[in-house]
Amino acid sequence: MTVLRLFLVCSLLWLAGCATQQGGSSSPSNPDGSLKPLHSTQLSSGKVASLTPPQDLWERIRSGFAMPDLVDEQVTEREQWYSSRPDYILRMTERSRKYLFHIVEELEKRNMPTELALLPYIESAFNPQAVSSAKAAGMWQFMPATGTYFDLKQNMLRDDRRDVLASTRAALDYLQKLYNMFGDWHLALAAYNWGEGSVSRAIKRNEKAGLGTGYLDLNMPAETRQYVPKLQAVKNIIARPEDFDTELPVIENHPFFQVVDIEQDMDAEVVAQLADISLEDFRALNPSLKKPVIFAAATPQILLPWDNAKVFEQNLRELKTGTSSVGKLASWTVWTAPKTMSVAEIAKRVGTPEAQLREANNIPPRMLVKAGSALMVPRTQELDRDVAQHIANSANLNFTPEYSLTSGKGRTVRVQRGDTLLGLAQRHKVSVAQLASWNKLSTKAQLRVGQTLRLFAAASNTVAAAPRKQASPPTKRNTPTKGTPKKRNTTPKKRK
Repeated sequence: MTVLRLFLVCSLLWLAGCATQQGGSSSPSNPDGSLKPLHSTQLSSGKVASLTPPQDLWERIRSGFAMPDLVDEQVTEREQWYSSRPDYILRMTERSRKYLFHIVEELEKRNMPTELALLPYIESAFNPQAVSSAKAAGMWQFMPATGTYFDLKQNMLRDDRRDVLASTRAALDYLQKLYNMFGDWHLALAAYNWGEGSVSRAIKRNEKAGLGTGYLDLNMPAETRQYVPKLQAVKNIIARPEDFDTELPVIENHPFFQVVDIEQDMDAEVVAQLADISLEDFRALNPSLKKPVIFAAATPQILLPWDNAKVFEQNLRELKTGTSSVGKLASWTVWTAPKTMSVAEIAKRVGTPEAQLREANNIPPRMLVKAGSALMVPRTQELDRDVAQHIANSANLNFTPEYSLTSGKGRTVRVQRGDTLLGLAQRHKVSVAQLASWNKLSTKAQLRVGQTLRLFAAASNTVAAAPRKQASPPTKRNTPTKGTPKKRNTTPKKRK
């Protein structure tokens, strides 16, 4: 028996040797068939893959750090600022748990440094509803023009700059583009904040002056000068929280949300009810929605917490088979104005109270709805349809002042002795409020002889309308303007 076992072992070893010699060119070996050790330079990566997955997401992020550390006194200042505010760090990190796993996954797919997953801490404190004074929006703080450049739709139904999936895709596209331009992550981040054209010009100035062209060498605005130090400070705290007396909340190395396809328009409240989550939690995962209804043509996918996605799908099946107590899926649709119309006329046309239309569409006083505008209207038997694709992609609501349709540029009258606002208004068949607003006056203003007033013809529905609270006259701020940004050779600047 012992001899038989020895024979079998020797046979297996002989067969293994034959397989090594005949197995192809991919196995490094000497001519005699013996194995040859790999040199470290032959490895595709200097890291050895762990056989066990990271215990939590923080560990996974740390293992992917690949950017050179920035050493600067501003880094130390920001470390002190963050570490002295543990409540602020806790709020930021708790808020990030919904989105962080997805961002890390996308970075790893692109082989990009995982430090970039921390950038929304600097941009928005991971608040997808954040809006800067310069109108940058979302977690990644995209300006409108830059968002359009990276195919982030922005209209009355949705703003993809706030969308978790779309904005993350666009931000990583932009960061990769900037890194390819500058070959340096610190400069790429500076360009993300300041604009690639600004960074390029700063580099050229330094080259012309014989100065260095690294991040710390360039002359930048204070905001951009502090931008990378802020990220480095957060990176250092995440890397060594114990050094800063900071406790990070546990974030599991597991998806927080799941992508769910929808095929019909649905009220956000209905989706939340079917998924058994609060409306607030649903909006936190789907922050691009600007209306109380999800239009499938505009938003064919929604995000739901991982465990609630199955609950939603099961409850939706029951609803469609009539075994659910939930009512109809959508209460609203979109109606397009065939011509320029008053709100009262539209309300009569769609069978909805004027006040409800104004509130749902945020229509200011004394404005007409321009032809082609899209309005949110309640579903009725006549208007019970899902929104079409072309409307979902381009829906916008535009206004024009009531008096502009019939008056052109209007005319002027000179105040005579004894004239009052009331008397002039009655004489020209307009309301006192209209006359006052056209001339930026109070309705109780005293007129002086020789004073010039502007007059416009009244829209047909205005005089008969019920008195309203006085509002300021239409200005350029009230009327959306259309224009194309100045053509440049670079991507539009991205600023906060």
